[in-house]
Amino acid sequence: MKKRLCLFCFFALALCLVGFGSANSTDREIKNFKLKNIDNHYVSLTNYKNAKGFVVVFTCNKCPMAKFYSERLNALNTKYKTKGVYLLAINAMDTLAYAEESFKKMQKKATQEKLNFPYLQDKLQVVAKQFKATHTPQAFILWKNSSGKLLIKYEGSIDDNAGDASKAKPLVTNALDELLTNKKVTHPKTESFGCKIYYRGETNSMKNT
Repeated sequence: MKKRLCLFCFFALALCLVGFGSANSTDREIKNFKLKNIDNHYVSLTNYKNAKGFVVVFTCNKCPMAKFYSERLNALNTKYKTKGVYLLAINAMDTLAYAEESFKKMQKKATQEKLNFPYLQDKLQVVAKQFKATHTPQAFILWKNSSGKLLIKYEGSIDDNAGDASKAKPLVTNALDELLTNKKVTHPKTESFGCKIYYRGETNSMKNT
């Protein structure tokens, strides 16, 4: 069973055009944004008046690596929203290139996987560019400073074991626990990998890859 899972992960990554990422820079400010949620309502960071911070995860419908994390993200949201930290998932995949990333299929995914957090469509890829997101799944922690600005305090993997949650080091969770106790994040940048986000204008290079 373990061998099958390892082989699945390997081939899944190869098929979805793997993108690798480590953070560009921490403490970079992220400006407020507004995106449409799968319930057809718009969500912005300023909707969360009492927020200490956010976990923003770039994900999508089709990526095999991203599919491992739905239950873990539900659990993460359930635990930390009571502490003033809210999880937002964003799909910034180019729907002109990938029909399976349509808004309707986002809604279907959210229903089937019982997502308990907003699943937002970044159709114009503006928010993804602000974060400098490169692939799915990729996690960012935003933290509010004394001036009310939201700064990136962590960027990278959700955890270090997609195939087996019970053996995974909870990288995002560890960073959140440090921030909630006013500690500096020990590992603000970690390597993560998954399906590459192709920005519009890169379609030709994507098809030739």
